[in-house]
Amino acid sequence: MIHLALLATVLVTATISGVFGMAGGLMLMGALTLALPVAAAMVTHGAVQIVSNGWRGVLHRQHIRWGIVGFYALGSAVAGGALALIAYAPSKAWVYLLLGLIPALAWLPKATLRLDAARAPHAFACGLGVTGLNVAAGVAGPLLDIFFIRTALTRHQIVATKAATQVLSHLAKIVFYGAPFLIASGTTGLPPLWFFLAAAPLAMLGGVLGGRVLDSMTDRSFLNWTRWIVTGLGGLYLVQAAQLFWMSNASGG
Repeated sequence: MIHLALLATVLVTATISGVFGMAGGLMLMGALTLALPVAAAMVTHGAVQIVSNGWRGVLHRQHIRWGIVGFYALGSAVAGGALALIAYAPSKAWVYLLLGLIPALAWLPKATLRLDAARAPHAFACGLGVTGLNVAAGVAGPLLDIFFIRTALTRHQIVATKAATQVLSHLAKIVFYGAPFLIASGTTGLPPLWFFLAAAPLAMLGGVLGGRVLDSMTDRSFLNWTRWIVTGLGGLYLVQAAQLFWMSNASGG
């Protein structure tokens, strides 16, 4: 039953991501962390998001800025290499804490940061930072957004280019959590194969539905809704983190 509920969440969150480019991933990561062990949640989230982002990139491929993606890939590769040297295994409480804090990035004063993904050094830094945070917390949408908020790109170019970059970051996350996790003996905690086979078309359908909503929005409403949605999710995750830390302390864990 839990897997069916998660499939419904995949469709809903993929649709949201199809509209805003990131809020759905934040929502899905929270749901998976609630239902699965942390490593399994990271791997499952990465697999679903690769399909969701990849399909969204295909749908809007004519809007992708490949120069940005190229420099982002370089930064992502450096981050992936560095992460390979680190032993990191967060608890659910820490994952929720990070998920709750990440939306605060959406409120940073963009005018003073002056970050622009269209500039090569900034695209490289974006790949470095976003991939690192993606591995640590499972998502990094608000950080990614900081590099796109000041660009002269349209909402379609933002969503399409973000989608292409996130395929790389989620792939790094799967490698970080997946390879050691799947090789290890014992129960993996991952959903059954049929879940992934069903999740793929649902993620693709969500991208189509979200794209239709995106077409009806203005660039201003797109940016405003993104900020408030991720902030609301962040508040919920901070509450969840507080509950988990309290329960851990109460039990003496």
